[in-house]
Amino acid sequence: MSESRHPHSERRLRLGLERLGLDVELTDPLMRYLAELEKWNATYNLSGIKIVDEMVLRHLLDSLTVLPAVPALVDGTRLIDVGSGAGVPGLVLAIARPGLKVTTLDSAGKKARFMRHAIRTLGLANADVFEGRAEDHAPAEPYDFIISRAFANLSDFVSVTEHLAGPDTRWLAMKAHVDDAERASLSDGYVIESTIRLPVPGLDEMRQLLVIRAV
Repeated sequence: MSESRHPHSERRLRLGLERLGLDVELTDPLMRYLAELEKWNATYNLSGIKIVDEMVLRHLLDSLTVLPAVPALVDGTRLIDVGSGAGVPGLVLAIARPGLKVTTLDSAGKKARFMRHAIRTLGLANADVFEGRAEDHAPAEPYDFIISRAFANLSDFVSVTEHLAGPDTRWLAMKAHVDDAERASLSDGYVIESTIRLPVPGLDEMRQLLVIRAV
C-alpha cells in the first residue's frame, strides 16, 4: 500500500502512533500489513471492516492501545492471541514489538493461512500461527500473556486457555463493555487484577482492558 493509494489513512495512523507514544516509523510495516489484509479480504472475507480508514482505527490503533497500557510487554515476553482472526491484535503487536514472541491462534483455515502469509510477507521472525482450537494447543512452555479481543465471556476465555498458563501468567481481555454479572462469572481461582481504559485515537467508543491472574 503506497502513500498515493491511502494517504489519509497513513496520516491517521501516524498521528495515532504519536498520540500513543509509539514510533511513527511503524507506519510503513503496519500499512503493509493492512495492504495484505485488504487484498485477501476482497476474496476471503476475513474482516467485516472493508474501508482502510476504519481498519486503521479498529484494527491497528485499537490493538496498539495495549502497548502503553501493559509496560510488561517487553523483549522476550511470550504472548498468545486466542481467536486472532486476521491477526488482531497478535500480528499488529508483533509488528510493533519485534522482541515479543507472538503466537496467533485461530481454528478457521482461511484466517490461519492469511496470518502465515502476512508473517512471510512482512518477515516477522517473532510470530507463528497455531491453526486449531485453544483446547488443542500444547505449547512447550507457558505463555507470559494470553490476550484476546472481544472474547465471548471472561469465564470462558480463562477456562479454555488455563492450560496455556504458568503461575505468573496474565490474561488480557480487550472488551467494549463488561457488566457485573460477567465479572462475577470468573471462577474462585481467578481475580481481575486491574481494569484499564484504552482510549483509541480518533475513535469515540468505550474500550477497556481487563487484566486477570490466578489467585
